[in-house]
Amino acid sequence: MELKDIVSVSGMPGLYKVVAPGKGGYIVESLIDGKRTSVSASGTQPPSFLVEVGIFTTGDDMPLTEVFKKMKEHEGAVPDPKGDEKALKAYFKTIVPTYNEERVYTSHIKKIVTWYNLLKDKIDFSKIEEPAEGESKVDLKGEPEKQIHKTHEGHGPKTQEHGMAKQVKTRKKV
Repeated sequence: MELKDIVSVSGMPGLYKVVAPGKGGYIVESLIDGKRTSVSASGTQPPSFLVEVGIFTTGDDMPLTEVFKKMKEHEGAVPDPKGDEKALKAYFKTIVPTYNEERVYTSHIKKIVTWYNLLKDKIDFSKIEEPAEGESKVDLKGEPEKQIHKTHEGHGPKTQEHGMAKQVKTRKKV
């Protein structure tokens, strides 16, 4: 299992592994109970791939992969995500000293610690590499991402049909 295949689905607890692309979305498997479900890729809240998530800092944003690597280095001291909020903030400050305290809330820190606890036995964070510029971040089964271009047809009334003028009838709005 690789971090590039792990997603967080809004409105659903825990993390999910992308098993396969599905019709209009993905087929995902829960890392908690192993149940599979389908999620939409184009809905109002599409799944968030963890390799695309970052942490607000006072400088450039820090990728979540880097945060996980630093947490692995300090693994013995990972606090309980349901524990004291001050202890969580102090721990996160040792991991990411430059995190933006105004934009990174305690709920975000709890979520990151929970995600780390789910993934620490399943993924080797020391082997994770950042994708190069221009390289696709999400690559299912080694295939490059394909962009789908939508074709739009004209929906307005046509004024000519087969070279002959045609009278256009329109509805009146009441």
